Amino acid sequence: MRFIILSLLALAACSPSSAQKQGALPFIVTPTQNFNDPWAMTFLPDSGVAMTNAALITERGGRLLYGIAGKPMVQVSGVPKVDAGGQGGLGDVIADPDWAGNQLIYLSWVEAGINGTRGAVVGRARLILGAGAPKLEKLEIIWRQSPKVNGRGHFGHRLAFGPNGKLYVSSGDRQKFDPAQDDAANLGKIIVMNADGSDAKTVSKGHRNPLGLAFDARGQLWNSEMGPQGGDELNLVKAGANYGWPRASNGSHYGGGEIPDHRTGDGFEPPKIWWNPSISPGSLMIYSGTLFPAWKGDAFIGALGGEALIRIDLDGNRASKADEWPMNTRIREVEQGPNGAIWLLEDGGSGRLLKVTPKP
Repeated sequence: MRFIILSLLALAACSPSSAQKQGALPFIVTPTQNFNDPWAMTFLPDSGVAMTNAALITERGGRLLYGIAGKPMVQVSGVPKVDAGGQGGLGDVIADPDWAGNQLIYLSWVEAGINGTRGAVVGRARLILGAGAPKLEKLEIIWRQSPKVNGRGHFGHRLAFGPNGKLYVSSGDRQKFDPAQDDAANLGKIIVMNADGSDAKTVSKGHRNPLGLAFDARGQLWNSEMGPQGGDELNLVKAGANYGWPRASNGSHYGGGEIPDHRTGDGFEPPKIWWNPSISPGSLMIYSGTLFPAWKGDAFIGALGGEALIRIDLDGNRASKADEWPMNTRIREVEQGPNGAIWLLEDGGSGRLLKVTPKP
């Protein structure tokens, strides 16, 4: 992967006018408020403030915030206790497809186990937005990673609802390698279940650290995941497919240990796109808005180590690399707003929320 080195001011000092003046990016980036280790965000589809960016944002340390994106937000009470540390803590947040009728939201987080073990869980609760402060009610855990293991890496735990109304969860290998191929464990898998957590099943296996999960307009599920040393992937997720980890990867073990590359006839589903050197994909969004009409249907990845916003051209079941825009900051989350703007969350202790809009 070629990284284009541009002479930019640090984004901390970058205003829309300065970014536009330098011509560094084909869009305007407007920094808004800061958060403490933000991890995910979602826009509420019908919250009584239509088209005004009512959103939820998670912070890895355990805070859930509600408000209008780009303006000061307030903390939501009733959030579960999380085991925060390393790559884990409070994770993803999405709204139920029938949010207008049931006010249900879904959260993922890391839960402590016995003897220093831990694992990701998924829960749902009603979000109460009355006259008082926002709060969660009737929180229930509906899915758990199994088994719980030691360590603080590779939880995955991204969430997405499919067009069939089912809930999909990405489950990382927890840096334990072999469970990704073990049908008795749900680590290293993409899981599907009913909205209440019942009838959970494995969709695909052989995943390492799947941190992006999104459906396209055709109802196809895509995932982005971190490979080892090189070999980051964008996959079209097929039911029953095995994506190879740790038996096949286009990267190498840290320290240089070889892993067989994906090859025709090896029994594993190869990625549609892969990166070497790594970009460290932290999120995935498939654009459906009209504010950037030329990009409708394309996939966007927030790169952590690559410090970039990456666009991928999707054409049916094919994918090709399109643009890699240097952002000079680790991008944890990419989300589409109600009016088609693209919103980015920076990673880290004072990560900013960035609004991406077209240049005039």
